[in-house]
Amino acid sequence: MNRPGEPTVEELMARIAALQAQNRQLTERVVKLEEELALARLHRFAPKSEKHIDRLFNEAEQAADEDAADNEDGDVVTLPDTGLPATEGATGKKRGRKALPENLPRERVEYDLADDEKACPCCRHQMHRMGETVTEQLHIEVKAKVLQNVRFKYACRHCDRTGINTPIVIAPMPAQPLPGSITTASTLAFALVHKYVDGTPLYRLAQAFERAGAPVSRGALGHWVIGSSEQHLSRIYDTLKLRLRSQPLIHGDETTVQVLKEKDREATSTSYMWAYRSGEDSDEPIVLLDYQPGRGQIHPQTFLGDYRGIVMSDGYSAWRTLEGATHIGCMAHSRRRFVDALKARKKGGGPPEQALRFFEHLYRVERQARDEKPDRGETPGQCIRRLRQQHSIPVLNALKEWLDKIAPKVLPDSKLGDAVSYTLNQWEYLTRYAEDGRMPIDNNLLERDIRIFATGRKSWLFSDTVNGAKASAVVYSLMLTCRASRVEPLAWLRHVLTELPQRADDADITDLLPFNFPKTATAA
Repeated sequence: MNRPGEPTVEELMARIAALQAQNRQLTERVVKLEEELALARLHRFAPKSEKHIDRLFNEAEQAADEDAADNEDGDVVTLPDTGLPATEGATGKKRGRKALPENLPRERVEYDLADDEKACPCCRHQMHRMGETVTEQLHIEVKAKVLQNVRFKYACRHCDRTGINTPIVIAPMPAQPLPGSITTASTLAFALVHKYVDGTPLYRLAQAFERAGAPVSRGALGHWVIGSSEQHLSRIYDTLKLRLRSQPLIHGDETTVQVLKEKDREATSTSYMWAYRSGEDSDEPIVLLDYQPGRGQIHPQTFLGDYRGIVMSDGYSAWRTLEGATHIGCMAHSRRRFVDALKARKKGGGPPEQALRFFEHLYRVERQARDEKPDRGETPGQCIRRLRQQHSIPVLNALKEWLDKIAPKVLPDSKLGDAVSYTLNQWEYLTRYAEDGRMPIDNNLLERDIRIFATGRKSWLFSDTVNGAKASAVVYSLMLTCRASRVEPLAWLRHVLTELPQRADDADITDLLPFNFPKTATAA
């Protein structure tokens, strides 16, 4: 019997249940914050490579170290044996200095003995030349010079003596990329490559011009970039955009960019560069960036139109709104989440380690598929599909069964919970690649291209205007397409900026596209 004013047993039990629920929530939050702190420290101080080195899973040690956050640990999962041959260990790179390229011009610099030194030091008789010793050095000169365009003028003496007006005819000169500007096609190409390939901000580029004895203001360089893009390079970009839409496969991704002076927006607001790329095996490699102020679905829909091919993207829902396209997911995004879950653990092993073993096997299949020679009468795509059906499907089925088993046991807000839920939610898209040899397993091809933009962004930080951001999208696209086509960007830009001003707006420029330009073995 309760005394007056004292809580009843039911009230005490309800209070205990509420406190236990609150304690569980706080415990889960602590686990989540500890994981985020561990990842933040690793991101700041540790190497950022996602390469996974297999470690022996010590089940006894792991069980002894279990705590409330590790209750999801299960037994070691044995991967199905699909008969995939073991891969040989990677051989180290050959050490030593590389020979200088054979295509570079050679200039002989000869060194001879003085006449009084050509006597034999032993008998003092005159020595004869028996050969030579040749060593090679790399010599680069950066020089600026001024081109004086001299146009001869002609007049008629007869009209000068007898006529009212004397006609004067001036010899024409080829159309220039930026009429009225001091820059040539070669100088424009030099500036664009330094900014968009080497990631040099315009103010540093202005300093480089000044050191070369030819001061050019940062504002002038900005006008060069925007002018060359709007007047000439956008023609190449638009042609590549039409070609890209006819590709059977398109990779898609997006990354952030900041624009300071954008109408009705704060300078600190975030804009986006949407990225599109043709497949790795395409005969016409194309990489295009498209500047947009937001991340809405309207942007890929507008860019790709009624595209009906294959679209490779991450799990962002805007890409999946492209009706008519066949959508596939990026396995690397799923794997990356398990890598983060493994890094966030106080000790290695556990379910993240288990998951990475599945991914390692799947990627081994892809490496072998690239090197496998198709059987007689078999296309490369059919060969890849055959290997995936034999070696990847059983592993995918085992991974799905394992994920379904551990999903109820993991903390939803933990890194492992995020990895498991993402993989299960995206499962249909992640596994679709196994049914078609043309489909890649991940989006890494485009992510490597975007990394070049992201690296340059660390140097120049932001775009000043929308026009500058759009111009950057055009030039970055052409430089990345040159890279994908193994074309030397400086030589290509010199050629294109010289040729385009001579051609009418409706002229055919197919021969100027990067993949139609002579290839170079040393292209970046």
